[in-house]
Amino acid sequence: MTRVLRAALAAAASAALLAGCATAQPDDTSSTAPVVDTRPLAELSLYPDPRAAEGPRTAVAGFEVIEPVTENPTQTLPSTVVSHDPGGEKEITVTDASRVLAIDMAGSLAATVWGLGLGDSLVGRDMTTTFPGTEDLPVVTSGAHSINAEAVLSLRPTLVITDGSIGPRDVLQQLRDTGVTVVFIENEPSFEGAAQLARDIAEVLGAPEAGELLAERIAGQIDDIRGQIAAIAPTEHEKKLRIVFLYLRGGSGIYYLFGSESGADKLIEALGARDVAGEMGWEGMKPMTDEALVEADPDVILVMTDGLASAGGVDGLLSAKPALALTTAGQQRRIIDMGDGEVLSFGPRSARVLDALARVLYAEP
Repeated sequence: MTRVLRAALAAAASAALLAGCATAQPDDTSSTAPVVDTRPLAELSLYPDPRAAEGPRTAVAGFEVIEPVTENPTQTLPSTVVSHDPGGEKEITVTDASRVLAIDMAGSLAATVWGLGLGDSLVGRDMTTTFPGTEDLPVVTSGAHSINAEAVLSLRPTLVITDGSIGPRDVLQQLRDTGVTVVFIENEPSFEGAAQLARDIAEVLGAPEAGELLAERIAGQIDDIRGQIAAIAPTEHEKKLRIVFLYLRGGSGIYYLFGSESGADKLIEALGARDVAGEMGWEGMKPMTDEALVEADPDVILVMTDGLASAGGVDGLLSAKPALALTTAGQQRRIIDMGDGEVLSFGPRSARVLDALARVLYAEP
């Protein structure tokens, strides 16, 4: 994740951008019941023209267990690594990785620790770490993706790994002041970044060999699914799906449009589609405007599942934001939702996320 975007995310969280995570349930017609078809994409019944498809759907990654790339990898500590602190880089020596907190806004860090085969070292989790095996871990972040120092310290962590996307920063400094080792990781929101994240976290944990294995597995799985998508997605620029990613928290009146360098752009492009916000010059994440949405005129609107629920489902969203109804996606009710802890989680689950989204974008239900 770029330093500028990471700072923006942290500031937004502090300003309650991500607050009000109400889970009001959408109406029964807001999405199609999710069905997972495990056949290769080319074997599915594809839309003749994906731009003409209608109706909302839910993308489901399916079997979400993260298989460790190796069991009980060898760890060699101490390890000296560069911590990408918000105030500048510094060298940090990690001497104890027996009790770990890996926390960020998308659950990518904990998923990576698990994928390395070191999940047993996790003593807590952020609210977006929801994959099987983590259910009983205490949650140390709130609805605003902020950390409670007392909750963290009660878990007696020896190491905290974060990317700066959650805070407040003074809490992280408070943890350091009590003797907890805190390492800030660069977390580029991209598929290439997911592989590098595996290497970087493994270095912190003193298990570089496992990191290389996981990075290779992530890259190979992503290359495979991107090849499958390329075989079924339109190749002509004008025929590609025009997609925008909206971040919604209806209870708080929060509607953000994600553009380039947000991670949503990389996701959309990997799906063989067009990131319309990026094409318009939209950078990072900014409050959505009616004018921008109408100008974008997307074929598909991509959202997080809980975000859509907080807006009252598709009907509630279209009612709250009439400008949506003026777009092709709004007229065709083409709103695709996916789990909050999955859709922008670049890590061991990236290939599954791409596969699940491709199925609802290009294949008939």
